[in-house]
Amino acid sequence: MQLVHTPQHTQLSLFEAFMAQPLAPILKETVEAPWSAEPEAFSELSLRGAAGSCLSLLAPILRELSEEQDDARWLTLIAPPASLTQAWLRDAGLNRERILLLQPRGAQSAQQLTCEALRLGRSHTVVSWLNPLNASAKQQLISAARTGDAQSLNIRLG
Repeated sequence: MQLVHTPQHTQLSLFEAFMAQPLAPILKETVEAPWSAEPEAFSELSLRGAAGSCLSLLAPILRELSEEQDDARWLTLIAPPASLTQAWLRDAGLNRERILLLQPRGAQSAQQLTCEALRLGRSHTVVSWLNPLNASAKQQLISAARTGDAQSLNIRLG
């Protein structure tokens, strides 16, 4: 005895469903919006998990930034977490001769210090740990980064 099943509705595979959509609008948007050669003034990275795991994920990024060959300016870290020590920088293989670690003083906030470091333009990248970061604070960082021809990287730990 043989059982033959005939489906009522045919289901398209994911590829067939995608290909059934008109691609012209998608391709047109891609072609008309070319990639900018200029880096973004502001980037944000969100890391969740144990402090050690987050630092392990962050290490290669900071290592690459600390060895920036095309730009002799500093990599500046503003108010990093306590676990990011000089010993950690050394063990992670970062070029400590190209890194400034700064802490806000007195009534100065980490946000204000970050904006000042970006505006001065002596750093190619200023890394901050600002949480939470509202739209106004983000816009201040973007403006300061553009003024100093620098990049702002904010790390959100959660």
